[in-house]
Amino acid sequence: MRPTSLALALALGLPALAGAQSTARQLDAVVVTATRSPDASLAPLAATTVLTREDIERSQAPDLIDLLARQAGVDVSRTGGPGSVSTLFLRGSNSNHTLVLIDGIRVNAAQQGLYDFANLPLERIERIEIVRGPRAALWGSDAIGGVIQIFTRDATARGVQLRAGSFERREAAAQWGFGDGERAFGIGAGLIDMEGYNASTPANFSFDPDKDGFRNRHLGLAGRTALDRQTLAGRALFTRADVEFDRGESEVRNRQLGATLAGPLADRWSHSLAVGHDRQDLLTRSSFGSRFDSRRASLDWVNDVALGRGQALLFGLNHSEEDATSKAASGSVVYDRSRRNTGLFLAWRGQAGGQSWDLAARLDDNSQFGSTTTAQAAWGFEWGQGWQARLGWGQGFRAPSTNELYSPGFGGFFAGNPALRPERSRNLEAGLGWQGGDSRVAFSAYRSRVADLIAFTGPLFQAVNVQQAELDGVELEGHTRLGRLAITGHLGWQRAENASTGAALLRRAPRKAALSLDLPLGETFSLGLDTTAAARRQDFDGPLGGYARVDLRAEARLGGGWVLRGRLENLLDRDYTLASGFATPGRSGLLELAWQPRS
Repeated sequence: MRPTSLALALALGLPALAGAQSTARQLDAVVVTATRSPDASLAPLAATTVLTREDIERSQAPDLIDLLARQAGVDVSRTGGPGSVSTLFLRGSNSNHTLVLIDGIRVNAAQQGLYDFANLPLERIERIEIVRGPRAALWGSDAIGGVIQIFTRDATARGVQLRAGSFERREAAAQWGFGDGERAFGIGAGLIDMEGYNASTPANFSFDPDKDGFRNRHLGLAGRTALDRQTLAGRALFTRADVEFDRGESEVRNRQLGATLAGPLADRWSHSLAVGHDRQDLLTRSSFGSRFDSRRASLDWVNDVALGRGQALLFGLNHSEEDATSKAASGSVVYDRSRRNTGLFLAWRGQAGGQSWDLAARLDDNSQFGSTTTAQAAWGFEWGQGWQARLGWGQGFRAPSTNELYSPGFGGFFAGNPALRPERSRNLEAGLGWQGGDSRVAFSAYRSRVADLIAFTGPLFQAVNVQQAELDGVELEGHTRLGRLAITGHLGWQRAENASTGAALLRRAPRKAALSLDLPLGETFSLGLDTTAAARRQDFDGPLGGYARVDLRAEARLGGGWVLRGRLENLLDRDYTLASGFATPGRSGLLELAWQPRS
């Protein structure tokens, strides 16, 4: 069945619209992405970061990529202001080495193999889970550096947000839902409009000293209903963005639809059956105009069987079909390609005394590249008052994207290569953590090797498989309180190199740090300070200088569910660059007035 026909069947069969992990929404303390299971008794043996709705609101981040940039193991690059192309590097891996899910639906675009975080508004997000390290044995292709799963707003969420800020920024969003644990329906919508600032610098070949604006419209729907012992849930997310850049403009449309039937099949056997559809259309109007259309339809069936004695068996299948089309500005078809992938996976997890383990294996059959097997194994040990040690090993792989295979490039530059082989990786990791009361600390060390790494290199920057990439690093995270002052931060060191040449992989900082201070002043007012620092890193035409940035936050609760928030970004007005030839904002401000009903 082609993606279009599966999407039509999905649309005709949906009594409600929703995502593939709805059962996990009632289990906020559970990290479902690391294990594909909502079993709270088995903690994930992986380096994870969880951002709740409360964390998102407290951060006052202007957009999703800015929020993710402050997380451990993450480097970001963006070509201008809000809405401009934004990429993310997890643990030094390539930007298309991170699998991105929205409510369980895979959203990595078929053409580029990555997801552009720039056009998903924070107002549509309830929770984010970041799992660092390969997860191919559970999720399949693309999960070499890790997995980021975004959960959209719950069906019962209510609230209003109004924002205004620098660069003539104006935002409005509202969410309204009703129901209970068994039946609920919600709708949310919003808009973002800003005049922006000049996205490029004079070093850019297309420099034009004008303002580059951004407009975004978004709509989310969610619903669920109980069917005897099962829960039928549905979600839909629509975004449309218009992004201006020097000498051009892009129109970006994203649509994700999904439905899930989940619940117990027997006393010790639960399941989740999910169908999903992802569509992404990118139209660029410029001297190098183009159109990219990406379609993917998917079916996931995950089964969780409790074996007793603290053990569980997880098994399931995944099937996806994707179409990728590339057109020139004239409308002529550059390529139109389809492929499908079927994966079967099995995992055994358990704990006994202070020990826990997690073993998983997967077989993928790809219509273009044949069969691939991946596996992972992890062991953990807890002792004393809150101490845990863990060891992990895992494999990953990624099938080349259609642009990497078939793109003619620009005058021969950045052209694809139909002879490319899939990338494969192996990873070793060790971790040590402690948690007690309001304090916690975690240390991770990892060593990854990526064989047949796809890179654009040579005189014309064409796609080739380089021999191997080496990714090594350590991460230190912590949180504590000194009286009423909350302190959260992380430090990271990494080495990301092409093993054949010793050259550093681009736009990845060898050292990075972030620190946040939160101080409540009475019952209604609080202050926050965020600092971020990154070391010098390499780009296409030379090094990007290191930088440090300081942001100031304040929040005042006005009563009746109203909250006033203010953020001053880049307080010291420092110059810094995330991508060569592209500008970043200087000192800027953002003011927010929000309301949500009190519990």
